[in-house]
Amino acid sequence: MPADVHRARYARLKFSPGAYYAIMKTLQTTLTCETSDIAQYRYHVLQHFYQYGFASTCDAFRVAHTTLYRWKRTYEVYGRNAGKLVPCSTAPHHVRRMHTDWRLVEFVKTMRLEYGNVGKHIIKPFLDVYASSLGIPSVSLSTIGKIIHRRHFTFEERVRVKRRLKFKKLRTRWSTRVHAPGFVQMDSIVTYVNHERYLFMSVMDVYTKYALVKLVDCLSAKQATVVFCQFQSTSPTAIHTVQTDNGSEFLAGFHTHLESVGIRHQFIYPHMPKVNSFIERFNRTIQEECILRNDEIYYDLAAFQEKLVHYLEWYNTKRPHASLSYMAPTMFIQSLNPKST
Repeated sequence: MPADVHRARYARLKFSPGAYYAIMKTLQTTLTCETSDIAQYRYHVLQHFYQYGFASTCDAFRVAHTTLYRWKRTYEVYGRNAGKLVPCSTAPHHVRRMHTDWRLVEFVKTMRLEYGNVGKHIIKPFLDVYASSLGIPSVSLSTIGKIIHRRHFTFEERVRVKRRLKFKKLRTRWSTRVHAPGFVQMDSIVTYVNHERYLFMSVMDVYTKYALVKLVDCLSAKQATVVFCQFQSTSPTAIHTVQTDNGSEFLAGFHTHLESVGIRHQFIYPHMPKVNSFIERFNRTIQEECILRNDEIYYDLAAFQEKLVHYLEWYNTKRPHASLSYMAPTMFIQSLNPKST
């Protein structure tokens, strides 16, 4: 090979300009079609149409007549180019744009630079005075928020203060194996019935499945303490450990009460509800079997709470549990002869 001949050019296959264009066009069409599932489906429908006819295609793929003819026309007009079967963007060509005087935008930017991440409610009165001095109309609160968000007028990182507790949390990462009564899990239930928000607190002994649920006004440490004390007074077994999530209702006064009565309080790690799996499953059961099945919750809360009490009595004394060899919790407790509280 002569020294003045480029190696790569000499080794490349020789194509005429027309053949090279056809090969590249085919390659581009194939790659374009393969990147779109919709184009592949349309191409498959058209191949079935060319082989078996119009009636068979419409019956097999349930494609409308006009849709099939539109695909066929597009495919044939562009020289059977499968890449043209890729659906075009449905985004509008002309969209609404926010037209705000540049001086107002600069004023918002200056305020955020000088006073930090002040909100739109703080900027609004100053912006109104500035716009009035310029003799131009001011903008609304939502427009100020859009200016801050779209133009990225956040120049300082938000300071996030970590909440400090007066005690060190005893955490568990794994679900505890329970072989005796006294290990209790506690959780909150937030449910919406007919767009109304209802709050419940549930407590359950993991080993015996003895449970209690109360309708509460709010999720607070005081309410959690009241519910737990009621469960403790009705539970046939002594309680030595309470496991909860990291909700604020299980801190402060609730934790202090457990410490005062000598009960161990342990927490699960955030975003790990499977560690509290027993109470989470009970929450689903109580909602499916009682809360969402009683219409009294719409118009008569007193009647609903009475039905909830009757259900819990049936749940604890008569309802069979597979984990208890199909015995009710109270029957199972009696078979164990536990030490009374």
